[in-house]
Amino acid sequence: MKSNENSDIGGHIGSYVIDGLQYANWSEKVFRQMREGGVDAVHVTIAYHELFRETVGNIEAWNRLFEAHPDLIVQARTGDDIRNARTDGRTAILFGAQTPAPIEDDIGLVEILHTLGLRFMQLSYNNQSLLATGCYEAEDRGLTRMGREVVTEMNRVGLVVDMSHSAERSTLDAIEHSIRPIAITHANPVGWHPALRNKSETVLRALTQTGGMLGFSLYPHHLQGGSDCTLQAFCAMVADTAELMGVDRIGIGSDLCQNQPDSVVQWMRVGRWTKKNDFGEGSASRPGFPPQPEFFRDNRDFPRLAAGLRSVGFSQSDIDGIMGENWLRFFDQSFVAKS
Repeated sequence: MKSNENSDIGGHIGSYVIDGLQYANWSEKVFRQMREGGVDAVHVTIAYHELFRETVGNIEAWNRLFEAHPDLIVQARTGDDIRNARTDGRTAILFGAQTPAPIEDDIGLVEILHTLGLRFMQLSYNNQSLLATGCYEAEDRGLTRMGREVVTEMNRVGLVVDMSHSAERSTLDAIEHSIRPIAITHANPVGWHPALRNKSETVLRALTQTGGMLGFSLYPHHLQGGSDCTLQAFCAMVADTAELMGVDRIGIGSDLCQNQPDSVVQWMRVGRWTKKNDFGEGSASRPGFPPQPEFFRDNRDFPRLAAGLRSVGFSQSDIDGIMGENWLRFFDQSFVAKS
């Protein structure tokens, strides 16, 4: 394979580019756009509601993609795998679950899934789970007994606790109980835009104090102005959050759902838990994916984010951190087992 030249693709200037979460309709077209945008690594969702065996089936499907596109993508399990992928001119793929459903009610499956390559797991996806409360529930009781045990096991094996879709008390409980920094891979400050999924200043301060990471979401329901959000408004929000959290605790978690059919929204929101339509924030009457903001339509637009960050006063070293190097440092610390 050719030596990596992706640091200059699309006008980006040298830093790692890492996306803290995507759920695209994966294809060669998307993978080539990743290369055009200089994207070095992406955390991809492999489960929303799937149980263990179904999740293994999704991993099998990814194995076929790795076989079909070895010049474009490769699975990553460590930070060094991302560095090697960059050298080879490929995008590293990290597996994550937006649900604890793959472990079912068996804590032993935490280690097995980590062995299979899972590196992130959310403790709840909108609803109450066996582990924690989701952000759509009216009452938040925090981590359950099983939740505390699973967090301890995730800490041991090197599986990142992700609280992106969890309610406030549950998130604060996870931050307090975890002996390793946790992540909120895709969300924004609720003070900037009052979406159910966005996070309070209390949560962001607690995340910062324990060494955790926030990935800024570019999903329109999480943006001020929705699909009409501007690059200037987004980057100004990043700058304000950096004042609160510190510039080394933030990154990008775009939540890009590129090329997905609108029917996927029903699977994401409803799964198997109800017979009714419950499509979630911003889409109850007209389910479907809203248009992406003009400044971030797909992976080729990551250089535009870097330019926007520069325009609001970030230094080059700060931009390098936000675009990917902060995530890479977090991965180095998070993916290895504790003895």
